[in-house]
Amino acid sequence: MTFDEFGLDPRCLRVLHQQEIVTPTPVQEQAIPIALMGRDLIGVAQTGTGKTLAFALPSLTRLAAQHVTRNNMLVLAPTRELAVQVERVVDQLAKTVHMRSAAIYGGVGMEKQTQDLRRGREIIVATPGRLLDHLGRGNLNFQQLSILILDEADRMLDMGFLPDIRRILRQVPRER
Repeated sequence: MTFDEFGLDPRCLRVLHQQEIVTPTPVQEQAIPIALMGRDLIGVAQTGTGKTLAFALPSLTRLAAQHVTRNNMLVLAPTRELAVQVERVVDQLAKTVHMRSAAIYGGVGMEKQTQDLRRGREIIVATPGRLLDHLGRGNLNFQQLSILILDEADRMLDMGFLPDIRRILRQVPRER
């Protein structure tokens, strides 16, 4: 099987071809068809097996087929390092489908993040604490959210983020 067989957006496929990524990993092969249908799923796989592409490719393919506005996709990550890493992958693909992403995490000033959010980004990759800070300040809302991804959800729960995740879930549409 190759990525070409999934029905992914051709612009995303071009990025994969440029990077000579042809064959999906097992987690990608199993997750992409389910995610393309818009169904919920839980993926468990070792680090380095391509989980980010497993959710990014079908998510961006689905968004590219819709009329997107602001804050259509949210990826929650437990650490700033993971948020930055995921946003790099997502951003590279998002640009090909004329979308923008923003990484929102603590440990840095909020001004640039606030400007990005107020200008509008279709895709937000964030840590729970900093996202709640921005939500509390009115810098974004998730009325148009259609895709929610909890990256490394088990780790977020281990780190004590359950109350934050519950607060975030109360501010996103039930249907997503």
